[in-house]
Order: sequence, then structure tokens, then C-alpha cells
Amino acid sequence: MFMFEDEANIVQDREDLIAILKMRFEEVPPQVTERIYEIKSYDSLERLILVASNVPSLSVFLEELEEGQDSFKILGDRFDPIKGQLEGGSKIEK
Repeated sequence: MFMFEDEANIVQDREDLIAILKMRFEEVPPQVTERIYEIKSYDSLERLILVASNVPSLSVFLEELEEGQDSFKILGDRFDPIKGQLEGGSKIEK
């Protein structure tokens, strides 16, 4: 893949990640958006897209966002999107 294609994919993944977060949790704090735009790794963004699609709450996503590039497992109850809906956790936790 050409370098400009890599950068285009990264830009698209950032936008996709933010869109998923908005669909799931309605609001995305500006500092979270800024942190997402700092990510330069395609693999990290792909992982965070899966995380955002499966976590029951924004707070769990934020924990995963801070894990960095070394994190790779997406296992357990922390990644059960239905659990969050059943517990009313689909909105931002305050």
C-alpha cells in the first residue's frame, strides 16, 4: 500500500471510531476526540473500533483508550454491549 493510502485509512478509521462512539454514547467529550486524533497506528485504531462497538459504557472505552498500543485482548464481560443496555449503561456515565 502507498503511504498516502495508509494515511487515508488512518484518517477514515479515526472518523469511524468517533462515529461509533457518538452512535453508542451520544456525546464524545472533546478531550476524547483529541486523543483519538493523536493515534497514528492503524492497528490501534482498528482495535479501538472493535472495543467501541462492544463495551457496555464509555468509561470502559476510556480505560482501553489509555492502554496504548501494547493492549490486544478484547475478552470478558467488559466487552459485552448488551450488558450495558440491560444496566442502562449506554449513555455517558457521570
